[in-house]
Amino acid sequence: MPIKIPQDLPAFDILDQEGVMVMSEDQAARQDIRALRIGLLNLMPKKIQTETQFARLIGATPLQIELSLIKMTNHHTKNTTAEHMNSFYRSFAEVEATGEKFDGFIITGAPIEHLPFEEVDYWDELQHVFKWSQSHVHSTFGICWGGMAMLNHFHGIQKHMLDAKAFGCFRHKNLFPASHYLRGFSDDCIVPVSRWTEIRQAELDQVQDLKTLLGSDEVGPCLIQDDKHRALYILNHFEYDSDTLQQEYERDVAAGGDITLPRHYFPNDDTSRPPMNRWRSHAHILYGNWINEIYQTTPYDINAIGR
Repeated sequence: MPIKIPQDLPAFDILDQEGVMVMSEDQAARQDIRALRIGLLNLMPKKIQTETQFARLIGATPLQIELSLIKMTNHHTKNTTAEHMNSFYRSFAEVEATGEKFDGFIITGAPIEHLPFEEVDYWDELQHVFKWSQSHVHSTFGICWGGMAMLNHFHGIQKHMLDAKAFGCFRHKNLFPASHYLRGFSDDCIVPVSRWTEIRQAELDQVQDLKTLLGSDEVGPCLIQDDKHRALYILNHFEYDSDTLQQEYERDVAAGGDITLPRHYFPNDDTSRPPMNRWRSHAHILYGNWINEIYQTTPYDINAIGR
């Protein structure tokens, strides 16, 4: 089954050309089926790139998905046109006012790792989102900084600055092969990493409700399960395109930043050679398993979520 997104959203044509099944609102209205409602709170500066990446993954399952794009209420993006934001996004305040509920909710990362959480200009509203999710969302997926922020809010876990950026493609161990979220995973897998901060496994181990599903000897914990809050947190970026790390590297080089070559990424560390995507299959497996777990456990009556 396809993912339902507006036909004039840039992701529609991109995914259609890639062979991902996409559906217009008119087509979806003719199907007698309850679609799974997934919200994407997009905190990344490149909105179109990020919404396409996540739509690609959640739209690859056999289920009909209705994707809603959401932004923080008073935070204005500098990297995406106002026309795009006004056409396709609703503020969280608008969403909350309707009382609507979601089967799944994704909270992306944001390039603000250097700031303490409480100094982020939308931190108060984001904490309200976390609290709201407990009564209006069946399953929440926090990505990179978004996952770190949720861990801090719900469990008081701090992020720690790294001496050097964790940057590249790193091998991760499958620590819980029996997990429903890792069904079909290999014993290890490659995951793109791009962050200046870390969450420490020793601090996660002190919280009984948290379970680390994927972890790396080089860059630490990656995928964390939080059953108490019906949440997953992933500190790295399965959703990245093949060239996303390359774009970040070239951006930082052009800006004159102190940046190292992404590790285990370019063939033979040769930046003139295109990087190979070695994580795509596991990305689809993880998000497919998340969608399937939602489908198996969410109420048919969406209004029953949170009761």
